[in-house]
Amino acid sequence: MKIKAMKWLTTAPVALALAVSLAACGGGGSSQPSGTPSDALAGSDQQTLDKYTTADVTPIDKIDKTKLGLITEGTLRVGTLSDAPPNIFVDPSGKFTGYDNELLRAMADKLGLKVEFASTKFQALLSQVKNKQFDVGSSSISTTDARRETVAFTNGYDFGYMALVTKEDAKAQKFADLKSGLRVGVVSGSVQEDYVKNTLNLEPVAFPDYNTVFASLKSGQVDAWVSPSQQATGQVKPGDGTKIAEKKLNTQNFTAYAVAKDNPALLEALNSALDAIIADGTWSKQTAQWYTDRPTAAEQTPEGWKPGSKAVKLPAN
Repeated sequence: MKIKAMKWLTTAPVALALAVSLAACGGGGSSQPSGTPSDALAGSDQQTLDKYTTADVTPIDKIDKTKLGLITEGTLRVGTLSDAPPNIFVDPSGKFTGYDNELLRAMADKLGLKVEFASTKFQALLSQVKNKQFDVGSSSISTTDARRETVAFTNGYDFGYMALVTKEDAKAQKFADLKSGLRVGVVSGSVQEDYVKNTLNLEPVAFPDYNTVFASLKSGQVDAWVSPSQQATGQVKPGDGTKIAEKKLNTQNFTAYAVAKDNPALLEALNSALDAIIADGTWSKQTAQWYTDRPTAAEQTPEGWKPGSKAVKLPAN
C-alpha cells in the first residue's frame, strides 16, 4: 500500500524539550489482524519473551554499516505516526519526536546513521516495512506472533499497558464492565481491536486513528475506548469530561521496532545499538523523561521485564 504525498523530513539528534504529562506505556502499534482468539491483556510470560529476545548482540564496533540493506546508504528511513503522543508524534515545529522516535535517533547515532521520518497510518506500516518503503517501523508496535509473520522485530525497548477510556459518568468503569450493547471504540488493526473481538467477544467500532476515536468518545458515538495507555494519556485532559477508568499491564508481547524479515543485517545492527543506549544510560534517562511515572528502575522494569538482549545490564544508577 503506497502513501500519498509522502514527504521525507531529515532530522538530527536533538535534546528533548517537550514536557508532557505521561502515564504508563501501552503496546499499540501497527496493523496485523488476528483470526484466532487471544488475550492481549495476559500477564507476563517469561518463556514467551525468551523465545524471541536474543542472548546477546554483536558489539557495536563490529557492525558493518555498508551492509545494512538500507534504502539509502547511511540513512534510516522510518515510518511512524504523527498523532500518538507521548510516543510518536509531530511537535508544533514540525519535528517527528516522542519516546519511540527519540530512542531510535539515539540508536542511529550509535551507528553513525542519519534518520528520515515519514508519517503513515499504522494499518499500513508493517506491509510498508515488508515491501521496503521504510527501513524501520516505529509505532509502539506490540510484537505479536501474527505480526511476526509479516516482519521481523528488534529486541524489546518497552512493555505494554492497555487503558479503558470513558466519560466521567459512564456505566463502564473497568474492563469487566464491557458487555454486549456497549459501543467500544478501537483503532483498526490494533491489538486492542483483537482483544475486544477475540477475548471480550464483542464487535468493536473501528476508527482509523487515535484522534478520531477519542473525538467519537467525547461526542457520544462510542461508550468506551480501549487504547494503548500512553495514547490515552496523551488525549485525556483535565476538565474534558473523560477519564482513564482502568489500566492493565501486559509484558507478554513487548514493544519493538519492525524490520523487513529478509534484512537480518539491519536487525542485528539495531539490536546492537539498542543494547548500547541501554548500557550507557540513555534508555533509562529517556524513559524517565517521557514517562514521568517511571522515574526509577523498578517502575521501568516491572515484573522482571527489561529492555534489549538478555546480556545487557542497566546502569546501577
